[in-house]
Amino acid sequence: MATAQPLVVSGEGTVFEEIRRVAAVVGCEFDHAPDLAAARGRWTRAPLVVLDEDIAVDSPPMPARDSVVLVCKGAPDLDTWRRAAALGARRVFSLPDDEAGLTGAFADVTDAPAESPGPVIAFVGGRGGSGASVLAAAVAVEAARTGSALLVDCDPLGGGLDLPLGLEHTKGLRWPEVRVSGRVSVPSLIASLPSRGNLPVLSCGRSGDGPTPRALSAVVAAGSRAGRTVVCDLPRHFSEGTLAVASAADLVVLVVPVEFRACMAAKQVLNHLRPHTERFAVVASGHRADGISASQTAGMLGPPLIADVSPERRVAITLESGEFDLPPKGALATAARAVLANLRPLPTAQAA
Repeated sequence: MATAQPLVVSGEGTVFEEIRRVAAVVGCEFDHAPDLAAARGRWTRAPLVVLDEDIAVDSPPMPARDSVVLVCKGAPDLDTWRRAAALGARRVFSLPDDEAGLTGAFADVTDAPAESPGPVIAFVGGRGGSGASVLAAAVAVEAARTGSALLVDCDPLGGGLDLPLGLEHTKGLRWPEVRVSGRVSVPSLIASLPSRGNLPVLSCGRSGDGPTPRALSAVVAAGSRAGRTVVCDLPRHFSEGTLAVASAADLVVLVVPVEFRACMAAKQVLNHLRPHTERFAVVASGHRADGISASQTAGMLGPPLIADVSPERRVAITLESGEFDLPPKGALATAARAVLANLRPLPTAQAA
């Protein structure tokens, strides 16, 4: 049986064109009735009813139902609210000022939230070259093997996460081509992105600006709302967007090479992020240096150590060729699974 569509009750005027444009933004198809008499047979079946105020003038009684909204041009007056109340509309949207509200109403139908939101994991390097981007990609690949995920590149100066995944020649949108804010339709977004198997990747391009803070927040929120595991690769420069993602993340993973200087650099990163979240964990990376261990690395920083990634020659070779081979029993895949397993409340990071 086909899923019922929203019902728009409106004449062929300016308001109808505005409603149609807003619905198109989130990829929402709808049924159209020119007046309430024509709408009566579909009134109770539609998941959402959108009324043009002009249609609501001298309206006949309609069956009581939820999810009715009324759309008007200009600021609603007392008569507008009376018409809304008579037809059971609990929300009134004035276009174009309340476009975001109407967009959200359509998106609630086309993009119904999952039973539970998906986790958001953010990765940031303790210093440059720590392997945070590679680990973020590995975690997204692992998450997509057993569920649904979304990999989001938040670093406009990182060269693009599509490169290590071999997607640089795959058609699809990148930042800054994705320009969204407010409510985002996940099916429409996913369909527009390049994918590695069933893993959609929103990468930064090789030119132009990166994501705006509003666009970044909207995409991350949409992916989580749809129940996907959202994996974000953060830059080490702390823009408004970076801090917003860190604040929203269920876990911020600090990837730190096992060396003293890297620990000192990672402390600075941690200090910048700590006012925005306390949900941290450490992954140690690289060869041992300076006579310190992975556990000592985490001990100098405070957050718990959840994985230790040793270099893998096979992975390094495939990264250069854009194949990103992830052996299931390798150190990188093992660390990725450890990160996913730790998506539960972690001990609060202590200042170190």
